[in-house]
Amino acid sequence: MILNLLSVGAAYGVIVALFQWGWGQSLLRFISVHSVASWLPLFMFVVLFGLSMDYHVFILSRSRESYDRIGQTDQAVVHGIKTTAGVVTAAAVVMVFVFLTFATLSMVQLKEMGVGLAVAVLLDATIVRALLLPATMKLLGDRNWYLPRWLQWLPEVSPPSPGPPAGRPPKQPMTVGTS
Repeated sequence: MILNLLSVGAAYGVIVALFQWGWGQSLLRFISVHSVASWLPLFMFVVLFGLSMDYHVFILSRSRESYDRIGQTDQAVVHGIKTTAGVVTAAAVVMVFVFLTFATLSMVQLKEMGVGLAVAVLLDATIVRALLLPATMKLLGDRNWYLPRWLQWLPEVSPPSPGPPAGRPPKQPMTVGTS
């Protein structure tokens, strides 16, 4: 949750600097009204929270799967980041370009939304998910996987067991009979 708030807070700062203080008027071709659209902070928070939690859950699930296999947090974090980096980066690049298209529109509120969301996704995928999340997990070590006693009632979820090895016939071969 705290990591999600970092990228949202940074995006709010960029929006204020560019649009409220007018630092981006010439670059984005608009005239500042020295305010930010009233709906924008809540809208940005909701969209960014959903996107960043999606990245977060994806990375953590891969790290947890690796931890369950090898039992070492350091290697699990490396494996989780390595296996998800391409997907998270690709998704972030797509989202950044989609959001930046809004910055090309003439309506200032849509420019604010596009720039804010693009900056937040870029920061979230690079600084937060690629640097801060692994560093935090490294510092926490095995405490990453701590489950409070009052949540012990939750079912334990484990990956499905692998099927029979390739090349081995099924236990009971099927026969085709004629009538």
